[in-house]
Amino acid sequence: MSAIATTSQLNRSIGFYESTLGKKVVMAVTGVILFGYVLGHLIGNLQIYSPDPQQINHYAHFLHSHAVLLWVVRCGLLASVVLHITASGQLWLLKRAARPEAYIKKDDVPASYAARTMIWSGPIIAAFVIFHVLHLTVGSVLTLNTLPDGDMDVRTNVIMGFQHPAVAIFYIVAMALLCMHLYHGLWSMFQSLGVNHPRYTPIIKKFAAAFAWFVAIGNISIPVAVLAGVLTLQ
Repeated sequence: MSAIATTSQLNRSIGFYESTLGKKVVMAVTGVILFGYVLGHLIGNLQIYSPDPQQINHYAHFLHSHAVLLWVVRCGLLASVVLHITASGQLWLLKRAARPEAYIKKDDVPASYAARTMIWSGPIIAAFVIFHVLHLTVGSVLTLNTLPDGDMDVRTNVIMGFQHPAVAIFYIVAMALLCMHLYHGLWSMFQSLGVNHPRYTPIIKKFAAAFAWFVAIGNISIPVAVLAGVLTLQ
């Protein structure tokens, strides 16, 4: 009986996901998870500005000292990214099939531009994340430095990495795309969940823009500070 109930529940879940609403809900839920990660990652990155040069290394040591929890979070993030991109691509294909010829409509220029680039900015950001991991986690791009105790010297690796203009420019471009992606994704997420009202939508859009700019400026400031000589090796 329990096996039948489990199968029935699984079939209902699959059926729900196959609907447009189901895909939007998956995008919204995974979007919340990814937004939380982006904010947390930024807070961690900004510790490179701490008066204590080793602060960001202490932070990295704290994360890696909880290896099991760290890998659970990583797996959850990976699953969220895969589901988010998959649902996004499927929605784009459904929209394209339902309306093969775009109609003329005057939209808010920043919102419409962000919407048009969503299908491309997502995969580009995903490619950047892979590059970022290969660069600062795996060490396949540049040789990584370690501290005397064997822990990764995150501060040195970040600064040495961004001293290469190509790496810094790629990072800046990716963060600009992330800004547009976050802006459109955040307020459209509320619409997907049914929060769409003339009184609240403008406020949500302003919040989405502020959040996106905060994340982009915070992250972009690091390679700019390195190239400008504000952040240096000590």
